[in-house]
Amino acid sequence: MVDDERLALHYLEKLLRECGGLEIVGRYQNPRRALDELPQVKPDVIFLDVEMPELNGIETAEEVLRLSPETDLVFVTAYDEYAVKAFELNALDYVLKPVQRDRLIKTVQRLIDRRHETAVVPLARQTGMIRCFQSLQIEVPPRGPETIRWRTAKAQELFAYLVHRRGQPVRKDALLDLFWPDTDRKRGFARLYTTIYQIRKTLKELGVGIHIANCDDGYLLDMNHVRLDVDEWERGVRELSPVTGETLSEHLSLLELYRGDYLDDYDYLWAESERQRLRTHWFYHATHVAGYLESVGEYARALAVYHRIQRFHPHVEETYVTLMKLYDRLGDRDAVEREYMKLTRMLSEEYGVAPQQTVREWYLRWKKRKSR
Repeated sequence: MVDDERLALHYLEKLLRECGGLEIVGRYQNPRRALDELPQVKPDVIFLDVEMPELNGIETAEEVLRLSPETDLVFVTAYDEYAVKAFELNALDYVLKPVQRDRLIKTVQRLIDRRHETAVVPLARQTGMIRCFQSLQIEVPPRGPETIRWRTAKAQELFAYLVHRRGQPVRKDALLDLFWPDTDRKRGFARLYTTIYQIRKTLKELGVGIHIANCDDGYLLDMNHVRLDVDEWERGVRELSPVTGETLSEHLSLLELYRGDYLDDYDYLWAESERQRLRTHWFYHATHVAGYLESVGEYARALAVYHRIQRFHPHVEETYVTLMKLYDRLGDRDAVEREYMKLTRMLSEEYGVAPQQTVREWYLRWKKRKSR
């Protein structure tokens, strides 16, 4: 228990003993002393006052999560209704001052239940992959990819941004400017600290080794050997030999790893330049694979890749033309007509122009040939 008021500590201790199920291992009026002794005491849960001089509860909580990420936190607060609502939105346990026995019993029981549910995951299982293509997901063996259940959209975006900047320190003031630009500094820092706390708790519950470290006046995301699909894909494309019969299956697997554009399910403006870079990189790789399939007569498989290119890059005229010519080789007249109509509609709606003259001439010659 940490509270700068001696009587408040005494009263909280009395109520906790009445609740049962807990052993009190320390009581501190000075939060700095509590932090100093934290490695030796190793508490399962800390009841932490929010309003304390010098080092407040939010700042103390951040240090606790850095020193002992397994420790649960319960804020004890006399904040007004607006602040309490903010705590709830950020998924923090809290009890209001003056502390009520019935409310405290519920909190204690919830904490006990949660510790049973989130027992420490063995190190051997702390492997997996974060997926950022299309949507933000996690894959922890033996389970497949699943969407992370964040308590708030802000927590999800902040985590995605830290993944985006993985291995690089990110200053707190930069995070405030990006995520809470219209909030005053004091309230902004409180929201930042509580959101970081919520992310750390979620990561712990997922059982992965990803760690948010405090770094100077900011944070640094340590992936701790957890893979990232973006890195896996870029490394594969960079290191894999050119497309041949022997490497084709590996190239096709890389195409499948790119499930969609980078974080495309979200409107994160900060991700747009990376989204465009990866999309362009994938386009050239997919075009090479499709071209190889076409060159060896694997027309059906080439069609599948070209259609995928068309889905991700719907404004590239050459893809429609290539599909028309492939369908012509396969004798699928309806598909040729369909692709030409799609191209005409796309160019008209997006650019207000018709297909290039060479494309129109090829289509007219094809129509004339087929009408014979």
